[in-house]
Amino acid sequence: MQPEQDLPGVVVTGVSGRMGQMLVKLIGASEKLRLVGAVEREGTPWIGRDLGEAMGGAANGVRVTDDPLEAFAKAQAVIDFTAPAATVEFAALAAQARAVHVIGTTGFEAGQLAKLTAASRHAVIVRAGNMSLGVNLLTRLTRKVAEALDADWDIEIVEAHHRMKVDAPSGTALMLGQAAAEGRGVALEGHRDSGRDGLTGARKRGDIGFAAIRGGDIVGEHDVIFAGEGERIILRHVATDRAIFARGALRAALWGQDQKPGEYDMMDVLGL
Repeated sequence: MQPEQDLPGVVVTGVSGRMGQMLVKLIGASEKLRLVGAVEREGTPWIGRDLGEAMGGAANGVRVTDDPLEAFAKAQAVIDFTAPAATVEFAALAAQARAVHVIGTTGFEAGQLAKLTAASRHAVIVRAGNMSLGVNLLTRLTRKVAEALDADWDIEIVEAHHRMKVDAPSGTALMLGQAAAEGRGVALEGHRDSGRDGLTGARKRGDIGFAAIRGGDIVGEHDVIFAGEGERIILRHVATDRAIFARGALRAALWGQDQKPGEYDMMDVLGL
């Protein structure tokens, strides 16, 4: 076992959130990573407090800060499940610190993605709509099935999440839609249908449809439906514990330590 001081140091952003706290707990139990920083928004009640105490436990010596640059300077990795605008800011600072930036944030606009690409010229960025092994396998299967079937088979992606999720379709659903589009050899934006309401008319051949369900505490459910004449193929993933996403993020943080600057995803991390 490596001495703790030799382990890659990790900063968690959005540390007071559900995913942030999950990450802190898993890093605390890890024999391969150590927690060196915790970042929250300015004005958050946790700012200035010991993180362990803020989480209701024993002090752990990590003080919550609203200064990401100071925190990132002592880190080898930043794990970030926050919001697009914050993540773009963090990407520039993580690149400045040459820290691996693991991004689980979703809902980016094209201009924001371009800024992430710019940051990746100087440091490793691992970004994925979903960090779980199962979902990434589902993504690979979706592409393979789409390759085998023509546009006579309608593709629908149905996703369900908890009531607090703010973006739709989910990042995972879009990742699956992208895989289906690549399997068919088309651009997703030219075939995406996610705004049905009222008298929409018949379904357009070749479109990739999206439907979003929001309610309760659903962690994440995704179905990819290939509907043909007289038969359907349904690929499904159900998440019951968000720890699967946190574990994937830790795996990405470790994997990124040995990579050259650039943009990567969980397919790269998992070797799929």
